[in-house]
Amino acid sequence: METLQSTELFAPPAREVYTVSRLNREVRALLDRGFPALWLEGEISNLSRPRSGHLYFTLKDADAQLRCAMFRMRNVLLNFAPKDGMQVQLRGRVSLYEPRGDYQFIVETMEEAGDGHLRRAFEALKKRLEAEGLFDPANKKPLPDTPHRIGVITSPTGAALRDILHILRRRYPAAAVLVYPVPVQGAAAAADIARMIRLADRRQECDVLILARGGGSLEDLWAFNEEAVARAIFDCRLPLVAGVGHETDVTIADFAADRRAPTPSGAAELVSPDGAALLARLAALEMRLARRLRERLAQQARQLAFLRTRLQQQHPARRLQQHQQRLDELGGRLERAQGHLLRHARARLAAAGAALRRHTPDHRLRQSTLQLAHLRGRLRRAMTRKLDQQRSRLGSLGRALHAVSPLATLERGYAIVMRARDGQVVRSAAGVRPGEQIEARLARGHLRCTVDESVPTGAAAPEKLCRPAPSSRGRGPAPVPARTAKKGKP
Repeated sequence: METLQSTELFAPPAREVYTVSRLNREVRALLDRGFPALWLEGEISNLSRPRSGHLYFTLKDADAQLRCAMFRMRNVLLNFAPKDGMQVQLRGRVSLYEPRGDYQFIVETMEEAGDGHLRRAFEALKKRLEAEGLFDPANKKPLPDTPHRIGVITSPTGAALRDILHILRRRYPAAAVLVYPVPVQGAAAAADIARMIRLADRRQECDVLILARGGGSLEDLWAFNEEAVARAIFDCRLPLVAGVGHETDVTIADFAADRRAPTPSGAAELVSPDGAALLARLAALEMRLARRLRERLAQQARQLAFLRTRLQQQHPARRLQQHQQRLDELGGRLERAQGHLLRHARARLAAAGAALRRHTPDHRLRQSTLQLAHLRGRLRRAMTRKLDQQRSRLGSLGRALHAVSPLATLERGYAIVMRARDGQVVRSAAGVRPGEQIEARLARGHLRCTVDESVPTGAAAPEKLCRPAPSSRGRGPAPVPARTAKKGKP
């Protein structure tokens, strides 16, 4: 009994064996909890865009590289098209792709490196000015409760001024508004803004100032990130509220100002008070609301802590991302399988074509071609004989036609006489008057003549019945070119 107890006391502990899936899952949980969201900068390479809409690429620098994934719900917000060789800045978190055990970076935000350069300059200036005390809350001036005149430093044509005037007119119409016009964008905008702040401070015309501009990119808002503007705000003796850009836009001017508003409209609300009755009512409601909120927040905080613990253990969005990445991998395998099937089908098609060529009907075509050539020769010879027969018959008919043709009569020395004025054939001497023009058609050519005398039938014929018409040059009768007889006349 004592030996058994001694053996149990010094026995080695039971071995705990991990599966690969469990190890990868716990490593991924450690990476997710151990690394907060961070920024990376590098060059994109091996960029892939599957049909799912996700982006997969490698981020590299001179010494190392890292696999990255940016899911579709994030990359649809990009305002540029990523491509290989592009220098970018990424914000995201470190994770692990469990099916392959790949260490990767899940990208939530991507910016071009140029914007990242501005952000680094922004952070450097912010740290330096903060170290000098320009952002110290102890130096912030309180806003007046009831300002009589409000100064607005902004572009006179921008939408920010219209929003401010609308809010002031609605909330506090008793206050006068004085506009200090400045450009709010461009290379010279910062110097103009700083000069206008110092001018307003020197004149002391207003109780409070609003520095405002509408939203835009980091480059558009860069005039409000210049050191000259920050120092002019810090030196200003008047309380100044900065309302630059949208709620998510943060500039150096916001830190240097006495109060920061999320928008130009918010700045107008900060400097414009409401009535006393409204303030009293709001104070009572605020106390009730604060009490209820504290109770509610305490309850929600407890519930949120409980839910956060459960969510961290098994987050559905992260599992969905894992499945989406696995789906992309299976999609690639499917495409490769389809390519293999297509190559196999092409090989079968080539084999069928070879078999078809072995049974080609070329021999029958050659026989048919020879037979066609033989029949074509017979047809040509028959056509030649038929044409010779028709030519012989046509010649005989032509000779018979020529024998009875009036042209044959003209060949024997006769002529056809016609009146020149109407082309009528003259059959009797009584039909022509002396001096009238006539034409005589011969076997070859025409004669145009003038009648000197008309001798009726039975009278003695004179030696010369007519004479040729004189030519235009006076050298005897002019030859008359042959012309086509009118229809129905010889």
